[in-house]
Amino acid sequence: MDHLQSMRVFVKVADLGSFARAASAMDISNAVATRHVADLEGRLGTRLLNRTTRSLSLTESGQVYLERARQILDELEDVEQMVVARNHEPVGTLRIVAPVVFGLHNLAPVLQSYTENFPKVVPDLTLVDRQVDLVEEGFDVGIVVTRQMRSASIVTRRLTTGCMTVCATPSYLEKHGVPTHPEQLAEHPALSLPTEYWGDERVFTGPDGEVRVRPTNVIVANNTAMLRQFALLGMGVAILPSYLIGGDIARGALVRLLPDFRLPQVEINIAYPSRRHLPAKVRTFIDHLVEYFSHATDAVIGEQWAAQSAMPAPIGVEMRAEQPESTDPNLQPRVARSARPRVAVPSPL
Repeated sequence: MDHLQSMRVFVKVADLGSFARAASAMDISNAVATRHVADLEGRLGTRLLNRTTRSLSLTESGQVYLERARQILDELEDVEQMVVARNHEPVGTLRIVAPVVFGLHNLAPVLQSYTENFPKVVPDLTLVDRQVDLVEEGFDVGIVVTRQMRSASIVTRRLTTGCMTVCATPSYLEKHGVPTHPEQLAEHPALSLPTEYWGDERVFTGPDGEVRVRPTNVIVANNTAMLRQFALLGMGVAILPSYLIGGDIARGALVRLLPDFRLPQVEINIAYPSRRHLPAKVRTFIDHLVEYFSHATDAVIGEQWAAQSAMPAPIGVEMRAEQPESTDPNLQPRVARSARPRVAVPSPL
């Protein structure tokens, strides 16, 4: 029989001094109440109650057991009430993971407004440029730029889509010429993420349909913020998220190229382990993110990114970025004359 239920029945019998009254109070039969106590005594190997035809009394063991049983059941009730309250009231630590550049440029104002609305939640934000197993690594939510996740149980909800922009500095274009067709990009150094993010082709859609371009002179970095720096230094032509360079284009530091051609949009999602029994802190954060990004645009985010990246984390927010090993070759730019295709993984946007 259910050990906890047997304990509850025993406590109720001891309190009311009768199997019949305890059974009535718990809406069970007298026989079931008797079996629960008998089962408990059998498990313990000792008698808890002295029974006569007219009364019940506790044995010495029964008195000791009753005292501890009350404490256990009271603590269990407190725990259950606490868990129920946490599922209805946003409270506790909220572990979030996001790509480094996207997180630095977009999440500070989101977390600031969220913590103002839900001050009992403490965000714990980790920024990484790799695939993450939310369940195994203990994250409540993650922001990802593709639907590819390691676990089939992961649920994703779209936040927004990100536009990619071809750009270069005015000085670079004055010196090397302005490409007017994607095929002309092969004549320029391509500032690019590694092939595991992009593949070895760029696919454009233009007035005459699809155009595929395979860069041959590639300067590689595994972080789009670094690629932006390369572009601002005039090292070549970059394809970067619009939110990252919107401010640069607005002030003339970078020039948007190939306006008649579009690159595939990047879908940005929030991912979480399950739809069922979401804690209030997770449910409210998901809703807050969706609401925030429903009003945000690449242009607005791009114009604000520089100020945001210089802002300290909101009070109560712990931010940390996983740093790659110093021996990682991706930390330094490298020139690759050819690239082999690889399976695409989430991009560190």
